[in-house]
Amino acid sequence: MTQIVFFNSPLGITKIVGDANGISEISVSDEGEVSVSIPKELKQAVIQLQEYFEGKRNDFNLNLNPKGTEFQQRVWQELLNIPFGKTLSYLELSKKLGDVKAIRAVAAANGKNPLWIVVPCHRVIGTDGSLTGYAGGLGRKKWLLEHENPTNQQSLF
Repeated sequence: MTQIVFFNSPLGITKIVGDANGISEISVSDEGEVSVSIPKELKQAVIQLQEYFEGKRNDFNLNLNPKGTEFQQRVWQELLNIPFGKTLSYLELSKKLGDVKAIRAVAAANGKNPLWIVVPCHRVIGTDGSLTGYAGGLGRKKWLLEHENPTNQQSLF
């Protein structure tokens, strides 16, 4: 049976959907009501995302079950190889998947990623380093990249 939970995160109300087969969706919204209880199938996902936001977790250990085409699944699988605190361009991602000409299809699959943060589509940027397109909004993408790679401010004294 599909379970759903909503919880507060620094970027809005986070929604997690899943069942005994794994997590199928993680998304964020500016609206929603926080859940009173957390279904046992989703508890680890909530805990691990909260640890991520607290700066205590760099990777996730969850059973994932996203729905998508074979091509989308390949793209999402490749996203999992982008290390915490690093970025990759859409062109580089296309090359890793074996077809530079598929850059638009790769970008489209990236945009349909149903597992926000856990499958790190926010780590994919434009070839020129720009924060191109992000389903959660560019402000959230910028926040996530800064969260994962904070710039250390030098002390003035």
